[in-house]
Amino acid sequence: MPIGEASANSGDRRHEICSTMWLTVMTRMPILNLMVEQISDPLSAVFRALADPTRRAMAETLLNGPRTVGELAAPFEMSLAGAAKHVAALDRAGLVTRRRRGRETLCSLNASALNDARTYLERYAEIWTARLDDLEAALRAELDAETNEGDPT
Repeated sequence: MPIGEASANSGDRRHEICSTMWLTVMTRMPILNLMVEQISDPLSAVFRALADPTRRAMAETLLNGPRTVGELAAPFEMSLAGAAKHVAALDRAGLVTRRRRGRETLCSLNASALNDARTYLERYAEIWTARLDDLEAALRAELDAETNEGDPT
């Protein structure tokens, strides 16, 4: 019997179990991916928040000073509720502080939350710089060798 077809003899609409059916249709309990959903350290929270281009643009806007959620939403033509969710993600990562000003929420950038990310990335920048320096030296040596091959002296 092909996967996904009902058994002609049984008279019921039961499907054979395959991995896709089991995950999408047959399961009665929710599937939780705790490893992906739980962020245990601040550095991961910062990278997760900045992984979204809308949130990166909002953080960039906040470099110029505090803005309301409405002002952050305007360039993206999104609802205030949608912008508030993005701001909440930045807030959970510690990148934004929010305070109420009457009916509005004023958001400010907390750039100090980026210190751990900067430190983390600087370690890799040192490696990249060293590798690029090695590549430059190898290319210069190769160019010098090619230049000297054609030199009769």
